[in-house]
Amino acid sequence: MTLPMKSEDVARYLHDHPEFFDQYADMLTLVTLPDPHSGRAISITEKQLFTLRDKVRSLEAKLAELIGFGHENDSISERVHKLAVALIAASDEAAVVRALYSHIGGAFAVPHVTLRLWGAGQGSGHEFDAVTDAAKVFASGLQRPYCGSATGQASLTWFGESASHLRSMAQVPLRETGGACFGMLVMASEEPTRFYPELGTIYLEHIADMAAAALLRVTV
Repeated sequence: MTLPMKSEDVARYLHDHPEFFDQYADMLTLVTLPDPHSGRAISITEKQLFTLRDKVRSLEAKLAELIGFGHENDSISERVHKLAVALIAASDEAAVVRALYSHIGGAFAVPHVTLRLWGAGQGSGHEFDAVTDAAKVFASGLQRPYCGSATGQASLTWFGESASHLRSMAQVPLRETGGACFGMLVMASEEPTRFYPELGTIYLEHIADMAAAALLRVTV
């Protein structure tokens, strides 16, 4: 007496003999699967088409996202370029500071920007106000710009009356060619997620390099 085959036996056989459908390709037209959307039975060919369409939609969405990132990077690069031109054209310390504030606050739409210098030149602006040793040590120890919460940051007091409203900030050290830190550029926002720990800092680093070179040129 022949025992009826179980579905597990069929599955095992097909797994062990993948060439089965090469020999019996017409069998594929008889196999149906439930449509995940309508629940009706559809052929394997239809299922494959649905799967391919889903993959195409997913790839199109990723491509659109990449194109969006590309446009955003182009826009940022253009703004960084304009800032670089303004810094090159600046003839003195006051002009450099004005360029930083106007471009970062305007083109980059950062609502609060301030700067402190302690190792290069002398001036009468608040950029040369006294800075605590703790703030200097913090800036010197930064290997990359700090992006994150403004709470508890020593530089928060540099924003005066606005300090109590600020929730996030980017702190960018300014360094000489040899690496010594002589100041810090700080950008802040009332939005807690404007500057966050995972934020890419390559453009901030470029701005820091340009600002440092411009300031050293006019203050030394």
